[in-house]
Amino acid sequence: MSGLFRQSSVTDLSALARQFAFPGEILSVREYGSGNVNDTYLVRATAGQTIPAFILQRLNPGVFPEPEKIMHNLRVLDNHVRPKLPAYPNRRWELPTIIPTRTGADYYHDRDGALWRAQSFIADTECFSSIKSESQAKEAGRALGFFHVLIHDLPVHLLHDTLPGFHVTPDYLAGYEALAATPPRPDPSEDALFCHRFIAERKETGGVLEAARARKELLPCPIHGDPKPANILFAGNTGQAVSLIDLDTVKPGLLHYDIGDCLRSCCNPAGENAPLAEISFNLSYCAAILQGYLPQVSPFFSPFDYHYIYDAVRLIAFELGLRFFSDHLAGDVYFKIRKPGQNLKRAMVQFALCRSIEAQETEIRKIVRDSTQP
Repeated sequence: MSGLFRQSSVTDLSALARQFAFPGEILSVREYGSGNVNDTYLVRATAGQTIPAFILQRLNPGVFPEPEKIMHNLRVLDNHVRPKLPAYPNRRWELPTIIPTRTGADYYHDRDGALWRAQSFIADTECFSSIKSESQAKEAGRALGFFHVLIHDLPVHLLHDTLPGFHVTPDYLAGYEALAATPPRPDPSEDALFCHRFIAERKETGGVLEAARARKELLPCPIHGDPKPANILFAGNTGQAVSLIDLDTVKPGLLHYDIGDCLRSCCNPAGENAPLAEISFNLSYCAAILQGYLPQVSPFFSPFDYHYIYDAVRLIAFELGLRFFSDHLAGDVYFKIRKPGQNLKRAMVQFALCRSIEAQETEIRKIVRDSTQP
């Protein structure tokens, strides 16, 4: 199934919004954000003298074939985290609230069977496609660390694995090899040939985290699953990180999927749409993130957890490039695209970032060591 949804009319969207228990009258429903998977809309409604905003989303059935399990996970997460927040009175931290339907359910199925859900909009915040400063990088690390503090004791068996194989690089490699043998979209271009070579040179290291899991050096735990800059909300007045959003990928996994993805996405200040020559892994941002992250998780971090941080950031960059390139060969069936060849370009960016990470392995490992010292 394509990642591009059938576009609903404004009338359809307003009718869908009215299925939820928003206060007052629906004033507007407009497309919001730049996500690659779900369709997201900002709803404005009247409530007395105010005009609050809410988020309305259609979950992509091509990505989440059992979206009810996602809503189960969100409810489990809410029940576990929300009671903890009063213990941190000096820190603003917000968890999106599930807005029920008018019948009291957590979600609504439209006539085509797609699942829609509504959540509170966290006001007076902003997010960024890329990190802008070392202080912002440190806040991003603090945000992920605080989120892990809140969820690390959530019994992992309570969460559904809503994306089996997510971040499991050997599985992505197997899927790529099947596609490369008989691609629905053959591509003989120089860029595609480069991607094939890049993958072939690194496929033997693709199982490093899964091998560590098999040896019980790394243990399954709850994870966010997608802690990139666009999913971190910063307070508009203080710059403090106050929320992690896009919680659809909360599921069992390895903590290193999260810290690797946070470092990968936050330490590329040029952003994921920049020219390849501008792509590089920023060591200063890496140090700042770990300075914000590691002190919070140190009570439950093991020596192995520290050891595999470099492997995680290198692997997640490689894995995401692999996924983008595989989707390009498959005909763009998973990630939304806005122009032809976009997934190939995205793959090239991630492979350039992976190469920059590899070139700085010694420095990254030193940053990890230095960040663990009192």
